[in-house]
Amino acid sequence: MNIRSLTRGDGVVIGAAVLLFIASFLDIYSIDGVPDGYDLPSLWASGPVVLGVVLAGIIGAALVVVSHGLPQVPKVAGLDLGQFGVAFTVFAAWSALGNIFDPAGGANNGGSGGGSAGPDAGIGLILALIATLVMAAAAIATPLVPALKAALVPAPRPQQPQPYGAQPPGGYGYPGAPQPGQPGQPQPGQPYGAQPQPGQPFGGQPQQAQPPAPAAAEFSPFWFAVPVPRPLFAEDGSPTPIAELAPGTWYLAVEQRGPALVAQTQDGRRGVLQDTSGIQRG
Repeated sequence: MNIRSLTRGDGVVIGAAVLLFIASFLDIYSIDGVPDGYDLPSLWASGPVVLGVVLAGIIGAALVVVSHGLPQVPKVAGLDLGQFGVAFTVFAAWSALGNIFDPAGGANNGGSGGGSAGPDAGIGLILALIATLVMAAAAIATPLVPALKAALVPAPRPQQPQPYGAQPPGGYGYPGAPQPGQPGQPQPGQPYGAQPQPGQPFGGQPQQAQPPAPAAAEFSPFWFAVPVPRPLFAEDGSPTPIAELAPGTWYLAVEQRGPALVAQTQDGRRGVLQDTSGIQRG
């Protein structure tokens, strides 16, 4: 599971699930005139509240978050886990709203308070309603609101990378490069690898150095991030993706093949990113 794939909306869903879990240990209803020290039941004392509000809300939040953190979301009956999670959160909010109007489940507790009216909703049930409403709203609005689609954990700005395959200055393993004029170093304007000439023949015309052919534009490796999850295909052209690039993570582009890029993941795998539209350069 990739934490950097989670969004701010997922953070709201996680926070609402934590609030719901805390509320489940608080009072399910309140009664006027209850003596001090008398413990009222929590949300766990009611089966319909536990199943329809607490567990449904926590399971829905888990499905929503897991669906956004997996590279490939599994589907059940044609629907992915995220859609099931949204449905669970909406059902939990609807059940919490119904229990607010009848916190005692239809029981007549008028004798305890001296009147015919039933008990009021307790602090636990009120917090559960708030948590499930926030959870359902965030789960539904995350794909629609740009502020909620932003990454929950911002990706660190990468340092300037050394060009892929480049060697240290002066050559790998050498303490320093020889300066012009030293033995074994070609003189300026002399082709590399040619033997130095002691001098031109008397009266001879100096040879003109051939101008170098114009070099083709070289590719410089760079860091980039994708706006949405995109598959990374094998370099041999296989249609099966070898990995999925996730938003909020920086990858290194090491080669360009037409409109596509050869990218390297953080674990060292290389593949071809065919869709490069909208990528963010580091």
